[in-house]
Amino acid sequence: MTALSLLAETSERLAATPKRTQKRAQLVATLLACEPGERALAASYLAGSVRQPKLGVGYAQLGGMRELPAADAPTLQVREVDGVLERIATESGAGSVARRLELLTQLFTRATTSEQRFLGGLLLGELRQGAVESLVVDAVAEAAQVDNALLRRALMLSGDLEHVTQLAFDAGAEGLAGVRLRLFRPILPMLAEPAADVKAALLQLGEAALEYKLDGARIQVHRDREQVRVYTRTGNDVTNAVPEVVELVAGLPRQELVLDGEVLALRPDGTPLPFQETMRRFGRKLDVPALQATLPLSAYFFDCLHCDGQTLLDAPTRERVAILEAAVPAAARMQRIVTRDVAEASAFVDAALAAGHEGVMAKALDAPYAAGKRGANWLKIKRAHTLDLVVLAAEWGSGRRKGTLSNLHLGARDEDTGEFVMLGKTFKGLTDELLRFQTQAFLERETRRDAYTVYVRPELVVEIAVSDIQKSPRYPAGLALRLARVKRYRPDKPANEASTLAEVRALYAQTAQAAGES
Repeated sequence: MTALSLLAETSERLAATPKRTQKRAQLVATLLACEPGERALAASYLAGSVRQPKLGVGYAQLGGMRELPAADAPTLQVREVDGVLERIATESGAGSVARRLELLTQLFTRATTSEQRFLGGLLLGELRQGAVESLVVDAVAEAAQVDNALLRRALMLSGDLEHVTQLAFDAGAEGLAGVRLRLFRPILPMLAEPAADVKAALLQLGEAALEYKLDGARIQVHRDREQVRVYTRTGNDVTNAVPEVVELVAGLPRQELVLDGEVLALRPDGTPLPFQETMRRFGRKLDVPALQATLPLSAYFFDCLHCDGQTLLDAPTRERVAILEAAVPAAARMQRIVTRDVAEASAFVDAALAAGHEGVMAKALDAPYAAGKRGANWLKIKRAHTLDLVVLAAEWGSGRRKGTLSNLHLGARDEDTGEFVMLGKTFKGLTDELLRFQTQAFLERETRRDAYTVYVRPELVVEIAVSDIQKSPRYPAGLALRLARVKRYRPDKPANEASTLAEVRALYAQTAQAAGES
């Protein structure tokens, strides 16, 4: 059996190792040292996730477990820990809360200090080791001697790191190649990189498809004959909240479909309502009939990933869109042109902005659909400089804002380590409603505090408008936000899709060049 101490010690070494290649080498060695039947579970733990989605134990109670007396010597096994967590997750009925806490207490008192730190970080989602899932995936591919791209494709189609790790070690390339798109198992969406402007996008892509970029909520819709399910970009099933979308897709002349698109709420004149209005349709407590009557949603699809038995992920954009056009009426498709002409493309951008949308997407015509990948085949073009940053902490307000958490500490994701690197602070753009919302949300995610500041789990993504990026010795990346202002929170976007340091550096280069040319 594999000792938990092996993973705990690896986690501590990873935290002390700055280079990605060295981290990967340590992960490879650890995976190979595990018992073959436990490598998949070990990979999942080292990536910071457990099999049990909900343990039914509060954050404060979990955090307090690390204060319990620690064992002198390691005795816990990885499979044993998983068994205890499974028992905790399945406890129910009268007295279940007390039984969960008792099981958790027994687990932590059997753990050494190092193991307690690892378990606490694992269960709280706070493994500060820089070994994000992408790095663990690289290590699994190397340890199992399988093609990295094949492993990543299997992961994107299954969404289960533990499963594909087991396949990689047990069945190799043949087993991974057998993972297929399955209806009603959502895949991760393809993502886009920012482009400076239309000219830069067309210079990079050549002839490209340009589509309106809507300020809506990303959806993926699956249909198998009479059954239709709708998922968010994070894979949450929101079918019951969007009957308009279900009715639309159920009426299409196809039996099997997987469609990628956006939904948004429109004003009577056809212009889009603010993003927050659209997101009201996905709230926790919904009166769907009333909302449907007062806040109807419109769906616009821009990609087809599966149609009547044919999976299209590897097909080029032009082929996928041709199938989409044959299956979905024009009124439910994203506004789109194909061009290499800068003047025509600029006019299209102007039309999108005049219609109240964010900008446009530029897409390579021959590119496959790379699920979960942020790459150069999809480029987003917006007139305003915006970044999706993660809130790391907030300071208590004063004056009118006294009693609320106001000044935000904002960070971008370091794609090499998975950590969030602070770029600056702002309290501009916060309405009374946002102040109330974020104060409650931050206190629910509090990890520690001092006299002025509450530090939080890096989970909430907020869209920030900036005038530009400037050099600054004050922050770790050497860059800082200038004239930052809150536009909106992004409850639809997970922290691992936040803007990266590479994007921030690209924006710095872009704005610095523009300043030099002015």
